[in-house]
Amino acid sequence: MFIENKQLNNSISIWLLFMIWSIALMIIVGGLTRLTDSGLSITEWELFSGTLPPLNEKQWLSYFNLYKEIPEFKLQNYSMTLKDFKVIFWWEWAHRIFGRFIGISFLIPLVYFSFKLKLKQLLPLYFIFFLICFQGFIGWYMVSSGLINRVDVSHYRLSVHLLIAFFILSLIYWNYLNYKKLRLTNQKLKFLPLIFLFLIFFQISIGAFVSGMDAGKIYNSWPLMGSSYFPDDSMIIDLFSINAFNDPSLVQFMHRNLAYIILFFYIYIFINIYINKLLDFYLIINIIGILLILQIVLGVFTLLYGAQILIASMHQISSIFLVISCVYFLYLNTKSNLQL
Repeated sequence: MFIENKQLNNSISIWLLFMIWSIALMIIVGGLTRLTDSGLSITEWELFSGTLPPLNEKQWLSYFNLYKEIPEFKLQNYSMTLKDFKVIFWWEWAHRIFGRFIGISFLIPLVYFSFKLKLKQLLPLYFIFFLICFQGFIGWYMVSSGLINRVDVSHYRLSVHLLIAFFILSLIYWNYLNYKKLRLTNQKLKFLPLIFLFLIFFQISIGAFVSGMDAGKIYNSWPLMGSSYFPDDSMIIDLFSINAFNDPSLVQFMHRNLAYIILFFYIYIFINIYINKLLDFYLIINIIGILLILQIVLGVFTLLYGAQILIASMHQISSIFLVISCVYFLYLNTKSNLQL
């Protein structure tokens, strides 16, 4: 929503751009928290009291003793020392404190701009703030799933947590574009960009399943899964069962093949744009293509190296740029000057 007050418009744009980078960094930190198995190191929500980290040995031992009570320590990390615990604690603490920073960084400017503009103009931003708060609740809901009967968090809750993060990122970026006076296209692709973005989000959710079940650490070969295209520890009929989403082999199979579907759909859109000479989409569709190929290549290397932290993190980072590009593609198409 471009406003006539240029200075105020620029201020809001800068703020939203800062929030875009903050959310992107939060997604990266969250991914590293998951990859380092740090997410269950703090076993209480501590919305306010957890702002400060342990300041003495007694406090450190208190947190460590609480961690010793959960299945992850008893069944998996029983040999962990206090020194080892501190490593995973800092990752989770940083993740939580950065979440609080994002909430405050969004709320304070939002209140300030509320005095400058009509509330109606800022309703989309208030909705985003609600999602940011809700995301904090979902984060704890996810963590709580790993404190009693399992050594890890629920991959379903992890997927919801990640999807909301990308949804928040997309909404902030969309509103940022609204405050930029962009040159809009006179061409349109109907529903293709929306379907493509939906596929990307669906792939992200399946990717969270892969991460949540450590499914990337099995079948570390490509293009085959071991010696065959379909995992040999499952049957094709299992794909049509609700339990398919609880099977690491099948989830990895879905993640691989959805990537191929997305690539073929991209090629269809690419050909459609060039055949119809939709010049305004040339740049963005080429950028998406580069990012999509990079994402697939990083995904393959993530598999080949058994979800090694650096490569897996790069795979997630590239997904952020891919989503941003797809949102811009959809925005350009949605805001077309052409009326159909």
